[in-house]
Amino acid sequence: MQQQVKASDAFVNAVATIDSALDSVVDHGSDDELFIASYLQGHFAVEARKLELDETASVEKLSHIMQQSLEQAFANNELEPADQQAVTVLWQKLLTSL
Repeated sequence: MQQQVKASDAFVNAVATIDSALDSVVDHGSDDELFIASYLQGHFAVEARKLELDETASVEKLSHIMQQSLEQAFANNELEPADQQAVTVLWQKLLTSL
């Protein structure tokens, strides 16, 4: 059974905007950009979906949770340092585009 979205329309729209931006990399990005966007999208999909079920969801809360998720992944050496930096830069770019 699928749970109902409780987050505000503004939050859901922000998630959709970020998702769309990540999807557009598939059409327009280089192989490196595609790798970085795909990696980020994996984290984003999990964290954003959880927050959509939270009536107190906000972009600020999403930003904080994503930062924690990425820091934990980086601490586990999931990516090379240059790729970690690229993921972080892309995430910040997406946040500032909202």
